[in-house]
Amino acid sequence: MSTRKFFVGGNWKMNGNKESLGELITTLNTASLHDETEVVCGAPSIYLDYARSNLDPKIGVAAQNCYKVAKGAFTGEISPAMIKDCGVDWVILGHSERRHVFGECDELIGQKVAHALESDLGVIACIGEKLEEREAGTTEEVVFSQTKVIADNVSDWGKVVLAYEPVWAIGTGKTATPEQAQEVHEKLRVWIRENVSETVGDSVRIIYGGSVTGANCKELAAQADVDGFLVGGASLKPEFVDIINARA
Repeated sequence: MSTRKFFVGGNWKMNGNKESLGELITTLNTASLHDETEVVCGAPSIYLDYARSNLDPKIGVAAQNCYKVAKGAFTGEISPAMIKDCGVDWVILGHSERRHVFGECDELIGQKVAHALESDLGVIACIGEKLEEREAGTTEEVVFSQTKVIADNVSDWGKVVLAYEPVWAIGTGKTATPEQAQEVHEKLRVWIRENVSETVGDSVRIIYGGSVTGANCKELAAQADVDGFLVGGASLKPEFVDIINARA
């Protein structure tokens, strides 16, 4: 098994209130979590402070988005500086919902990645193809193109986790088979070795997202190039503990 530390992110998306998230936080704080797994919870921006104040310090917190500059007349946006000021160390960027629901383009996502890293935030950078792209056989073309824009803006690969999330598997109940996930992760790692460096290719963590559950996590976690998960719906449920412990 690789020396890359297993990484499990929970993306709470636009869900929860202080009561329900408080219960989830208590579950996580009192659970027995695998020591060798890094855990980060992506809270809605309005609850970042609440999550960071209440979660056990060994569990990281991520914002689900940020803007590309530190401050200014950008109504409704938050900056990496504000995220850091809440004691939060991570941000999720380029999620398919940001790309396809809110129309964020590769260029903007690249600029956000650059600014977040300059601001000393860790970045969970998301890539992934839509169903029609997979059916057209363009999966590699799409994910390599998205990865290139991210890679061009990375100043420190030690602070980046790459999340492969096939859009057709997010929230649909359809999961890429372990073999499908491994195939894309392996090709991504080869692309990074060839286009960034051998060292980064070997060390960067590539995690899988798309209907990960307590039932399928162990088989996915057993794949050589799957270094963890970005979990949506299941991260709001007690089974998130099982997913965190997929390699225990």
